[in-house]
Amino acid sequence: MSLGELFKRRLLFVGGKGGVGKTTIASALSLMAAEQGRRCLIVSVDPAHSLGDIFDKPLSDAEVGLVPYLWGLEIDSEAQADRYIATVKANMRNLVRPAFYSEIERQMELARLAPGALEAALLERMAEIMVESLEKYHLVIFDTAPTGHTLRLLSLPEAMAAWTDGLLRRQERSQKLGKVLQRLGGKRSFGGDELSYIEQPDKPLKDERNTRIQKLLLARRRKFHRARRLLLDSDTTAFILVLNPEKLPILESKKTLTALQRFQVPVAAAVINRVMPETGESHFWQTRQQQEVEYLREIEREFSTLPRIYIPLLPHDIRGINTLEKIGRLLVV
Repeated sequence: MSLGELFKRRLLFVGGKGGVGKTTIASALSLMAAEQGRRCLIVSVDPAHSLGDIFDKPLSDAEVGLVPYLWGLEIDSEAQADRYIATVKANMRNLVRPAFYSEIERQMELARLAPGALEAALLERMAEIMVESLEKYHLVIFDTAPTGHTLRLLSLPEAMAAWTDGLLRRQERSQKLGKVLQRLGGKRSFGGDELSYIEQPDKPLKDERNTRIQKLLLARRRKFHRARRLLLDSDTTAFILVLNPEKLPILESKKTLTALQRFQVPVAAAVINRVMPETGESHFWQTRQQQEVEYLREIEREFSTLPRIYIPLLPHDIRGINTLEKIGRLLVV
């Protein structure tokens, strides 16, 4: 079986347990796509970035050319969270009096430290790349974080879209309440409370602020809805599982496959990486081989519904274009 046919898709996610060789497989695939003349972007989502090390080039959140037709970037969730918080602060400053700015700073810093803040920022950047990069590239390959992290990211678009919908509904109810108060009591004074700056129903700029807030929320909702549609479209997207013939990677990959199927994310293939060569004379080597044979049989049973590609264990580190090309040809030829 060859993974070359997957190049007809627009989005590929390469994932698995940490340390199984996801970055190597994603890099080799991206290199093969580029050699076929397809404009390809490879995106590292794993916080323990090693994509730049494999290509021996420094990478950042901006696209960097790696070889002809291939670009790469590494998402920095910390920097992305900082940019997002800065944007929220700027928007909020337009809605309150200057005396309230210090409270905005305090609340935003607390939000920055809240559980899930970095994951949300990471997802926001992934959604942007998924939606916007398809106009520029034939193929976008995500080298994802270890499996548990990836599954949470895959489930967040729906949750965050629902959260945005809730904010829109609350904002709409607030508008209606303001209009009711106007009809019942005419002009109403809210005193000196700082929040009165955004709550006063008779304030001339209230409608303008409401419209601006609505546009921001609707744009966010559309982005996540589109990202989710792309993620679940089997003609556009495919997930590739990477595992080693060892107990823990097999167990985690089984859980991942079940979870992805539950989310209806299309899983295209499993890549079994670092399979030992058949020759070996020492007792240690023979024992390891016997254990691996059992694990390979288990992989055949547990992942029988998926096409499987076997990549041999190499005698040297994976680094540089030449080695990636060798692995790439095993994947797509």
